[in-house]
Amino acid sequence: MLLIGPQLQLESQCEAVLRSLPEWFGIEEALCMYASDTARLPTFALSQDGAVVAFMSLMRHFADAWEIHCVAVHASARNRGHGKVLLKHSEEWLVGQGVRFLQVKTVAHTSKNAAYRETRKFYAASGFTPIEVFPLLWAPQNPALQLIKALHRPS
Repeated sequence: MLLIGPQLQLESQCEAVLRSLPEWFGIEEALCMYASDTARLPTFALSQDGAVVAFMSLMRHFADAWEIHCVAVHASARNRGHGKVLLKHSEEWLVGQGVRFLQVKTVAHTSKNAAYRETRKFYAASGFTPIEVFPLLWAPQNPALQLIKALHRPS
């Protein structure tokens, strides 16, 4: 497995990862936006045999506060620790940039979408703390949950 980034020009490969996950990326307009954003945002990816199997895009809001814009692991490569590897590497890179806080938004527990239960468990196990639910940020059927994590320089 090869870790590549933060400049990535592999939109079509990232799009293929997203298309393998219709439970999470079933809105065509959003899927296309996330794929194209990988070319303009800092994005790290795991590549195997020349193909992207997972990626994470990051977005800067302030010098010391960034957001996970998109993270996806191909359906055939899930539950192998790829998300943890990407998150750890991204956090180390962000700390090197002077970033103190990392946030992410996902679908809240008040939604009936069962797939996002896994997503929330991943973030909780990774040290993220829920901050607020925004019922109408995206759509009534997709209430947004904002989570945050303080990043620390290694001692």
